[in-house]
Amino acid sequence: MKTKNIITAILLGQLSIASMSVSNIVHAQSAIESVKEEVEKGPNNGRMLRDGDFAIELSIFEDGMPPEFRVFATKRGAKISAEDIDVDVKLFRLGNVIDEINFFAEQNTLRGDMEIYEPHSFQVQLTAKYAGKTYQWSYDNFEGRVAIAKQIADAMQIETEAVVSQVFDETLKVFGKLTVAPNAVRHVSARFPGEIKTLHAVLGQRVKKGQLLMTVEGNESLQTYKVYAPIGGVVTAQNAGAGEQTSDRSLLTISDTSKLIAELGVYPMDQAKVKLGSLVNISIPGSDKVIKTQLFDALFNVNNEQAKLFRAEVDNANGSLKAGQFISAEILLDSYNVPMAVKSAGLQSFRDFTVVYAKVDEQYEVRMLDLGRKVGPWVEVLGGIAAGTEYVAKNSYIIKADIDKSGASHDH
Repeated sequence: MKTKNIITAILLGQLSIASMSVSNIVHAQSAIESVKEEVEKGPNNGRMLRDGDFAIELSIFEDGMPPEFRVFATKRGAKISAEDIDVDVKLFRLGNVIDEINFFAEQNTLRGDMEIYEPHSFQVQLTAKYAGKTYQWSYDNFEGRVAIAKQIADAMQIETEAVVSQVFDETLKVFGKLTVAPNAVRHVSARFPGEIKTLHAVLGQRVKKGQLLMTVEGNESLQTYKVYAPIGGVVTAQNAGAGEQTSDRSLLTISDTSKLIAELGVYPMDQAKVKLGSLVNISIPGSDKVIKTQLFDALFNVNNEQAKLFRAEVDNANGSLKAGQFISAEILLDSYNVPMAVKSAGLQSFRDFTVVYAKVDEQYEVRMLDLGRKVGPWVEVLGGIAAGTEYVAKNSYIIKADIDKSGASHDH
């Protein structure tokens, strides 16, 4: 009684929660739970229920089939015929769910008429009628369940969410680099051979379409003429200076960098999944900004790593991006809605199952899941939990640690 009072004082906050370890807090709450009773097992490994010289063995039978109840009855140690006894079992589950099981005679045993689905965690109420007398038993058969007070759950930052539908965006992560579009480059030369008298634009300078680039004096006419920028952009190459002969060569190169091209390498095993027009989210190393665009074409040739280059246009009106920058990207392959999904961070193992912990008031209990596709932080749920159920999405390992320590297991 003294120990219980100390634990209660802890839960009421008379001792500092902050000074306790997570394990101590949870186990203090669990210590209030009733001590497990010693359970008598029968010859069929079921729970024995006795009332004087009348006895019932309630066993879960699951040999090569879904779990079902079997009932074996005796009077003064002698077997009672299945046709001579009437049995009803009610299972009271967490969340006010009641399963009522009726029994029928089969090979001189009583067989339940429904599957005992997981988790096998419930309060059992068994009523038996034999020889004009009614017998009744009630006991707890809990597993994978723990009670944690709200103030403690809050202190341990246990967070919950609801099982709801989610839009799954299946993406492919790829890498590549930014380049200048081929049609965005102009190589400027002189119409007639001559001497460059004045150079009005130099390497790195931004120019507008129609802006004066240079003045040239023709060798034959000795007349000067002007060369203008064919497009707006940046001078990305300068191959001549004032006083030089123009010769038959490119003098300046102008690149329009207001739009760049993202070349994204897709390897053979993924190429069939990627379609032109697919949406793309591009990330620049060192920046949190995500650039949204879409694929507009793919190059015919593959690169040295056998990757096919898919291309997407990137807006660069502010000039913050540079040709040659390495990038990563997420290509959207498919988008669809799933009726139920949970956060993968909430998943834990329990026996041979993958589970989440459903929350009802201050009770937490395992829900064995049938899982489907995983996309990002979400996992599709095909069964094992009802839509709308509140479950632990963050710090579920705390619940698992306490349940594992309790070592509770269900009857068979």
